[in-house]
Amino acid sequence: MADTTGTTVLLTAFEPFGGAATNPSWDAVSALAERWDGPARLVTEQLPVVFAEVRQRLAAAILEHRPAVVIATGLAEGRTAVTPERVAINVQDARIPDNAGAQPVDEPIDPNGQPAYFTTLPIKRIVAAVRALGVPAAVSNTAGTFTCNQAFYEVMSLAGREGLRAGFVHVPATPGPGDGTAPTLPLDDVVRALEVVVREALRGGPDLVEEGGAEH
Repeated sequence: MADTTGTTVLLTAFEPFGGAATNPSWDAVSALAERWDGPARLVTEQLPVVFAEVRQRLAAAILEHRPAVVIATGLAEGRTAVTPERVAINVQDARIPDNAGAQPVDEPIDPNGQPAYFTTLPIKRIVAAVRALGVPAAVSNTAGTFTCNQAFYEVMSLAGREGLRAGFVHVPATPGPGDGTAPTLPLDDVVRALEVVVREALRGGPDLVEEGGAEH
């Protein structure tokens, strides 16, 4: 295990959107920050669900905190597992408006940017370690085309310039009033999983080489 004393990790999550009162990604990130005991320094940033503001907020947070690792998180309703993302694509195609009312369709995130960025997090090690806790986890090969994918793309663009290890993790919804039959995962499980994500991101060494693909 590398000595991470003095290392800063930036962990981000999103504000509520779509009429929801809370966002489980921010609930989990906030709870992890309260229980984090180092040795690395953990700082958090809440991102707006606004296409026009995501990059600016990420860039400002990176400039302020000078992290060595940046992990962005977001909500993936309908998923049953914690899912580190493999790839971000250069497209905005919004099914619903963002919190400022913008709804881009088939637009690039960066007209001059590369088509995609791959994570530099050890995603298969993360999946194995989260599963070892008894929490469901899987590699995801699509981060969608809403602000989560945008944040992932922007994080990787900024991280590449700064030489940072970075990536994105989607978390499931957590139990709450009116859930019905929608899949959820207890908040404490999400928090424990995110702690593993951070600690694996801080570790040196290569990722695992094992199955993590999907047929569809």
